[in-house]
Amino acid sequence: MITFIASILLLVVGYLVYAKVVERIFGIDDQQKTPAYTKNDGFDYMPMSWWKASLIQLLNIAGLGPIFGAVLGALYGPVAFIWIVVGSIFAGAVHDYFSGMLSLRHNGAQYPTLVGKYLGRPARSVINLLSIALMVLVAAAFTAGPAQLMAEVTPLGFFTSIVIIFTYFLVATLLPINKIIGKVYPIFGAVLIFMAVSIGIGMFFFDQSIPNLTVNNLHPDNLPIWPMLMVTISCGAISGFHSTQSPILARTLKKESEGRKVFYGAMIAEGIIALIWAAAGMTFFGSTGALQSALDAGGPAGVVNEISTTTLGTFGGILAVLGVIILPITTGDTALRSSRMMLADFFKEIRKKDFDSKWAPVLLAIPVAVPTFMLTQMDYSFLWRYVGWSNQVVATVMLWTGAMYLLENNKFHWICSVPALFMTAVVSSYIFYAPEGFGLSYSLSMVLGAGIWLLVVGWFMYRLRKQKQVKKVEEDIVRKAG
Repeated sequence: MITFIASILLLVVGYLVYAKVVERIFGIDDQQKTPAYTKNDGFDYMPMSWWKASLIQLLNIAGLGPIFGAVLGALYGPVAFIWIVVGSIFAGAVHDYFSGMLSLRHNGAQYPTLVGKYLGRPARSVINLLSIALMVLVAAAFTAGPAQLMAEVTPLGFFTSIVIIFTYFLVATLLPINKIIGKVYPIFGAVLIFMAVSIGIGMFFFDQSIPNLTVNNLHPDNLPIWPMLMVTISCGAISGFHSTQSPILARTLKKESEGRKVFYGAMIAEGIIALIWAAAGMTFFGSTGALQSALDAGGPAGVVNEISTTTLGTFGGILAVLGVIILPITTGDTALRSSRMMLADFFKEIRKKDFDSKWAPVLLAIPVAVPTFMLTQMDYSFLWRYVGWSNQVVATVMLWTGAMYLLENNKFHWICSVPALFMTAVVSSYIFYAPEGFGLSYSLSMVLGAGIWLLVVGWFMYRLRKQKQVKKVEEDIVRKAG
């Protein structure tokens, strides 16, 4: 219990203290007009109140991630609390802040465009493919998942449910942001918070008390904490998907100082939600072995439903069903929206001008909508396995993008480069060990991952040396001019 309460307090302190440090290092300027005004098009670019943008950002980046991921991460025991707290404050929230603020500083540019500017065109080409592939996987997974539940609790069949959800996706993707997203999503964001707070309060009345911190690996299948935990709990600590969503809201901010509330703040809120559900998973069933049995029987959705119904009664069951259906849908449609925006940036780079056709949103949505719909016919668990690693690779690249921005502007880059180095080690070792990767032995996977990490460190040291030389030349020029 003490560990849980302390973890929540640490997240709050992280927002009150470290968020201001990050903001100061980035350097905001409220006198500078934001893209919401300079590029107002009545579609993607338009001013929005910060509290509404914060709720939409939370809903977009969260979905079921901090719920399902946290429940699965609870299998490792209270050590998951450490990753959620440290990851959210020093990695996830920093990642989200820079993905949003760099987009705002570059006229609402999408994630691949930012990567290209600070990591080079080859990196941009790779990330264009990877990020759009991630959007397709997320949208497909967040269509198939709720469609399965709809088929179970309503007379509708699975395929009919998919068609209904996908039709909504297309409508929400092609309408101006203030029509559906701006009006309805703040309400759903509030539902997500209310659901978590209700479970958090209900936990104090469980038969079992919330376990305190232990670094022992309690996973029933004995999966190693490193690097599996850092990919299992992604949305509750750091998630590359967020870097594709932040530009959506970057195009709506009225001033730069709102970025701390909207981007850093929403990630801290998601970390608190993840903490609550991780604690609920550890506590409700009495042991990680019992939690594993519950997951085997009903999956994460079944676990969420059982905890909610038992804790909050019929009302909790309604919340659980609404959450498991609505939350992924509201993430899936913004995944398609951001992929449309990425393609718009990509073709703008090729054509050297914006699309001016009124049919442009439709034409840009088709290349991602078609493969997304086709993937919904595949097994949901298969889709979700491949979301995890690609998601964390995207996060790692975004952190390196932020680090290079700070380095080039002679600012304290370590707030981005340290978590970037950490996440590089995670994704490098994970892909060799994980069953959806190469499935190699743990020791060999760690050796190969360390080799890749050392190569990245070498590249980073080269960039540091090069920037130091540039800075010295600039100082010499200034000295001579003086």
